[in-house]
Amino acid sequence: MSVHQEIALPATPQRVYEVLTDAAQFAAATGRSVSIGAAAGDAFNLFDGYVEGRQVELAPGERIVQAWRLSEWDPGVYSLVRFTLAPDGDGARLTLDQEAIPDGASPMAPTWQAHVEAGWPMFYFEPLHKYLAA
Repeated sequence: MSVHQEIALPATPQRVYEVLTDAAQFAAATGRSVSIGAAAGDAFNLFDGYVEGRQVELAPGERIVQAWRLSEWDPGVYSLVRFTLAPDGDGARLTLDQEAIPDGASPMAPTWQAHVEAGWPMFYFEPLHKYLAA
């Protein structure tokens, strides 16, 4: 299972990258506690522990690749999340691709696929857009 979503954001690709990889800025944007390692191999923990994983690849202003999981998934189950950043007029286009979403029902949606599809706009894109527009 996979998810593909895109959003235009009112900031440069480098600025979007900084918010996604800096704990203080990400916490300010989302209003949730986070820890984010800034180097490949570093761990991250987002949304008060609901999302966790490791940074796989970091290309400043261009790309972030993460081994990513929800705390409710079975131990050892991870998906691969790729944020791709590109200039888009005066701002940036953030493209999200998430692969290897586990099968099965979520406690909040019919499937984990539906759960993460609904979560990206609500927990990432809308708060990011509001934070970057301020």
